[in-house]
Amino acid sequence: MRLSDIKKTTAFLCLLLSVSALCSCGAPQIMEPDEGGDGKEDVELTLWTFPVGNWGNPTAVSNILYSFHKEYPDIHISVEYLTYDNGDERISQAVLENRAPDLVLEGPERIVANWGEKGWMVDLSDLWESDTAGEIYENIRAACRYRDGAYYEFPICMSAHCMAINYDMFREAGALSYIDEETHTWTTEGFIQAVRALTAYGQENVGIIYCKNQSGDQGTRALVNNLYGGTFTDEAHTHYTIDSKENQKALELLYGMEGITFAPSLSSVEAIDLFCKKESAMCFCWNSSIEIQQTINNPTLDFEIFPMAFPTSEAAPKLQGGIWGFGIFDTGAEERIEAAKTFIRYISENDTVYTRAVRASSYWPVREIEDIYENDIFMSEYSIFMSYMDSYYQITPNWPQARTAWWQMLAKIGAGTDIPEAVKGFPSPD
Repeated sequence: MRLSDIKKTTAFLCLLLSVSALCSCGAPQIMEPDEGGDGKEDVELTLWTFPVGNWGNPTAVSNILYSFHKEYPDIHISVEYLTYDNGDERISQAVLENRAPDLVLEGPERIVANWGEKGWMVDLSDLWESDTAGEIYENIRAACRYRDGAYYEFPICMSAHCMAINYDMFREAGALSYIDEETHTWTTEGFIQAVRALTAYGQENVGIIYCKNQSGDQGTRALVNNLYGGTFTDEAHTHYTIDSKENQKALELLYGMEGITFAPSLSSVEAIDLFCKKESAMCFCWNSSIEIQQTINNPTLDFEIFPMAFPTSEAAPKLQGGIWGFGIFDTGAEERIEAAKTFIRYISENDTVYTRAVRASSYWPVREIEDIYENDIFMSEYSIFMSYMDSYYQITPNWPQARTAWWQMLAKIGAGTDIPEAVKGFPSPD
């Protein structure tokens, strides 16, 4: 079903109802039409945003919208805040009921590989013709481009997921010599030696391979892929390569290591909690946002958290990244589509506004721009990981099925299934 086939009258009536509901539950108030102005008819837009840093915070988003409304008084945007527990279902339901939002903020695995695949999104190729768009990193550009050449997403921010170690415990166990503190990297051999040192020191759980569900799976994927140079997909992102000899070798290493525990009963959230309680020496699911949140939630943390890239047998680690940006649903309402593009241009093409938008995400720019965290020691420390970000393979066909197959594979290994058998069952290309 293509959204361009939606009847405009039905969409408009449903939109008015949704705007009314939003206003009653605390969403930014829609301003009254400008009666004195230039004769332009006001355009009402809806933005649905997943919790991408403070883009899930109504106060932060209202501040950004306030400046936009001042510059474009004839375009009014109301906001609905989604969660990852219900966001996908709410989007799908809205599309089926002909009341899709105009704008959505999320990543390419949804906007490009899911909703774009279904024909729900507007091709934003014209937005990619600007000078600022030409400065966007190529691996980010590739992730926003559908395989037919259409661009269904315009990116705003990015991050690279890493892992973390208990620096104090590493120091006490004599394991700091196995990491490069300046680059936050280590080799596969260094990882092996560090685990041995920590085990000898008396730490029973050095690292936990959590696999209760798909949460935090970017960490376990990067761990396995980096150890011996494996990959999750082929270079063109057309099929999955989990059963490669490199990945199987990495899984054999982890399963056979004293101090590394496969835990089918634990989620990434629970593994993070154990790390913060000093019940493990390292955590495979980490990034700057997690550290900020854990510091807030655990004011009694009494050890130094040291973020690390995943151990690798190659010259540089390849980290799993996150990309977030805007997509426009194809409602068939051309005036609203053009107004939505105006909003994206406003956010992305002015360096001052763009910097504010990126900071609201608590992530990093997708193009070269003056260091926006220059005076922030914490964020500057994490910025080193951006250079290790690998290509964005979450746009490979059948991605949701592959995610499920990954954690189920780890759980099977934890339950004793032979690794050559466990790595079978990943989805094939359509």
